[in-house]
Amino acid sequence: MDVMNKGYAPFHDPTLPDVVMPSCPIEKKLRGQTALVTGASSGIGKGIAIGLGHAGADVVVNYISGEDEALAIVEEVKRCGAKGYAHRADVSSEDDVQAMFARLQDEFGGIDILVNNAGLQQDAAFEEMTLAQWNKVIGVNLTGQFLCSREAVRAFKRRGVREGVSCSAGKILCISSVHDVIPWAGHVNYAASKGGVSLMMKSIAQEVAPWRIRVNAISPGAIRTPINMAAWSTQEAYQELMKLVPYKRIGETDDIARAAVWLASDDSDYITGATLYVDGGMTLYPGFETGG
Repeated sequence: MDVMNKGYAPFHDPTLPDVVMPSCPIEKKLRGQTALVTGASSGIGKGIAIGLGHAGADVVVNYISGEDEALAIVEEVKRCGAKGYAHRADVSSEDDVQAMFARLQDEFGGIDILVNNAGLQQDAAFEEMTLAQWNKVIGVNLTGQFLCSREAVRAFKRRGVREGVSCSAGKILCISSVHDVIPWAGHVNYAASKGGVSLMMKSIAQEVAPWRIRVNAISPGAIRTPINMAAWSTQEAYQELMKLVPYKRIGETDDIARAAVWLASDDSDYITGATLYVDGGMTLYPGFETGG
């Protein structure tokens, strides 16, 4: 079996059945809607941006680095018949975020879907972690989601529900992590930021639901992206990783993209304030699968 062509990492348990990963959605569930995906020039953000474009949404591809990659994603969105452009902005900067939303308003007339994906890690042992490392991660991973969500809610309330486009006035998807519930030694700033995202998401959802604005989160587990290549690029590393994943395969960006399209569509209209764990069972405490 050519596992790379089937969407898998190069190493997997050969006793498990072969499963061909389905392609990105082709049904245009999001036609007529505009989406902003932050941190979308690579990895999970790239997968989500392309998935939303395949589902019919016009897409703004936010990036802080990787302009060529961002422009290539825009071209893929356009190839699917939607519109899009790339916009460089630091989501931890209030001025940058407000300028990004002002341009979106001018270019597309409003926003329907915000995907708060931008995030980073600056790891260190706790006693060695600097204030700069703490502030950088909290600034992008948590404050960035606050700033973008605030602008989106303001825009959603101005425009309201558009009949024939969506049942909701707007949708916000907060990309979190399994580490919003799983402690992670050596990554205290990252885990704290994701725990903050979880309760921020629920609190915003509670507050804005009367305006028919839905706010949910996706918490990925181990997803095959360039940023975590060390965890899956060798047989030894992959086998160690699989000890944490009951489903015994690494996740793909398409797994997250399909979840995002569903949560952004009217198929999930009665869902708000929820976190969807797309993790192959990582949050099932696999250390206890043999009785602890």
